[in-house]
Amino acid sequence: METKTFPFSIIPNFMKLSKTLFFTCSLLFTQILHAQKGVKYKFGDIKASDFNIAAYAIDSSAAAVILADIGSSDFEGNNKGSFSLLFKNYRRAHILSKNGYAIADVEIPLYTNGTLEEELQNLKAVTYNLENGKVVETRLDIKNAVFKDKINKNLVIRKFTFPNIKAGSIIEFEYKVLSDYVFNLQPWDFQGQYPRLWSEYTVGMPAFYTYITLSQGYQPFLEKTQKTNIVNFQLNDPGGAGATEKYSFNSNVTTFKWVMKDVPALKTESYTSTLKNHIARIEFQLQSIGDPFQFKNVMNTWQVVAKDLLDDEEFGAQLKKDNTWLKDEVALAINGATQTLIKAKKIYEWVRDNFTCTNNNRRYLEKSLKNVMKDKNGNEAEINLLLIAMLRRADIMADPVMLSTRSNGYIHAVYPMLNRFNYVICLTVIDGKDYYLDASESGMGFGKLNYECFNGNARIIDLKATPIDLNAQDLKEVKNTTVFIINNEEGKQIGSMTKVPGYFESNTIRKKIKEKGHEELLKDIKKGFGTEVDITESRIDSVSNFDEPVGMYVEFDVRPNTDDIIYMNPMISEGFKENPFKSATRFFPIEMPYAVDETFSMQLEVPNGYLVDELPKQTIVKYNDEGDAIFEYRISTSGSSISFRSRLVINRTFFMPDEYENLREFFNLVVKKHNEHIVFKKKTTP
Repeated sequence: METKTFPFSIIPNFMKLSKTLFFTCSLLFTQILHAQKGVKYKFGDIKASDFNIAAYAIDSSAAAVILADIGSSDFEGNNKGSFSLLFKNYRRAHILSKNGYAIADVEIPLYTNGTLEEELQNLKAVTYNLENGKVVETRLDIKNAVFKDKINKNLVIRKFTFPNIKAGSIIEFEYKVLSDYVFNLQPWDFQGQYPRLWSEYTVGMPAFYTYITLSQGYQPFLEKTQKTNIVNFQLNDPGGAGATEKYSFNSNVTTFKWVMKDVPALKTESYTSTLKNHIARIEFQLQSIGDPFQFKNVMNTWQVVAKDLLDDEEFGAQLKKDNTWLKDEVALAINGATQTLIKAKKIYEWVRDNFTCTNNNRRYLEKSLKNVMKDKNGNEAEINLLLIAMLRRADIMADPVMLSTRSNGYIHAVYPMLNRFNYVICLTVIDGKDYYLDASESGMGFGKLNYECFNGNARIIDLKATPIDLNAQDLKEVKNTTVFIINNEEGKQIGSMTKVPGYFESNTIRKKIKEKGHEELLKDIKKGFGTEVDITESRIDSVSNFDEPVGMYVEFDVRPNTDDIIYMNPMISEGFKENPFKSATRFFPIEMPYAVDETFSMQLEVPNGYLVDELPKQTIVKYNDEGDAIFEYRISTSGSSISFRSRLVINRTFFMPDEYENLREFFNLVVKKHNEHIVFKKKTTP
């Protein structure tokens, strides 16, 4: 939603218009009464019989269902010599259980440039309950129960909660948004957290505005139509100190209509970057203004957008300055280093370790770099732009990179839609090698990024607006665990475990140590053995070396077990306990944050006084012939020794929905094998 204001005027070209004093503005008006095939939803028309349905066929387990969600956007002339957008939204929903109460929380986004805000009009919201056979209304107190929340300089949220909701309530709202920002043609979500029986959006686009229409999702349209009519427009031009003049002209208006019926809810599942990438949705980007106006290409090229960003006081302009005030801080950070790579590392570490990130979801400065330095905190864009300024001050090449994190959603590689971006990092090139840096992320090594940043397309904000690709496929978490368990001279079992987790798991371990200390981590390790052990020695390496994964080493004694039968899972706590893919079907892709290569090995001596009664079977499974996923489970005995090895390799991070069933079955087998046991049986005395 956050968008930079387009610097253009849309006052008509006089020689293309005819002046008039008597025509009134005529626009297509989409009345919010339409619904499915002969059925109409009229605000307030609620009957006692509407409460009879306790579950809907679309999803019998749904906690709430949206019965109708209907919207329209139309253009109308205004009194400022230009045009306004009028967006209308009507919704009716049925709350079926307490778990559906969240549907009663409504947020209405409004764009603002800091002085002029889109106007919320004619808001009505009513809760209906059936009491003693009669429909009872509870109206929202518009004056006292609608709140304003300023998200950033361009986004304000008006929000409210329906009053007197309970299981069985029907809720209904409608409102209008009047906007002078024609670039902000409202998008439409046909899908979301709750099933929708009917979702409809109508847009009347005049010929003099050209929009790029972007749609996504996997649901079919019930209706997708367009119809063109000639419409008369009238607008008023204040004309400065002179008298207001009225202008009237005819133009083709194409009315687009999109309808979806019985749209299922889209629920978060394992390995999903964000549902925003996959919900059925349509959105628009203003491309150009045409006849009868003077032609203007509104959607600039990436190069123009990047140049504007570099000149923007809230982004790149402060990087162009001499910034002599950074001299002492740069010298302090470098601490006498002379080699370029070492200087860059020291500056990066100094910023990372001395500044606190206050917000990880920004792309502009909210205060000057001087104040960031003074406060020793800032949003992620401020901290990383400060890093760039310090690197440049040290004569090290550095540029900002703008991206969208995985949880924020994909961006369009072709269209420069800045509102899709939410994150800024630093790129430095030293001796021909690219290093991507994020000093706002505490504990992140030099040249390392959180996997959230690996979301495909991104842009270097330089004069060329160079595109780059930060792909999850390029990340691999390599994890190795080795366990030895033997019988000592006293006949007791003792062992050791060496574990080198992947980089991202290492960061999780570091954070846990920082928050709770080593002892809590050792408790988790001890608990993971699944049998009673006493840790006698432990060591964790590279806790403060953020460039490398940690190394963990423990020695332990196994407490004696005198049961006749001992069950032992050779995976200890390292295996999959359950399948991450629980749903029987999936309608959107599987997006893993990184590839994996996990190996677990064990050398085990059979406990004294026992023999092997059952041993899991070996298996090797390939997901496909290309080896995109491979699972090996090997186990064998030799005398009193057992050798065990499990290896899971996932080489591909993106799987299409039609591959889901096979992937789910693949993980079913992994889970099954990871939960099998070696069975030891006590020897009988002859």
